Amino acid sequence: MKFSNEVYDTLKYVCLIILPALATLYGAISKIWGLPYGTEIPMTITAVATFMGVCLKVSTDNFNKEGETK
Repeated sequence: MKFSNEVYDTLKYVCLIILPALATLYGAISKIWGLPYGTEIPMTITAVATFMGVCLKVSTDNFNKEGETK
């Protein structure tokens, strides 16, 4: 798996900034406002962010390996 630079940069931003912020926001406001699934939704978002991080790592490793063979 290897992403283009644009896709990689977008996924990295979403994975490192957007998803953790969204999980934290929902977790916090669910307690304040009594929204449903205050644990389940943030944990699901965190799981998705973790999976994306693994995919980004695999892509980075493949890119670096390709650069070493040239």
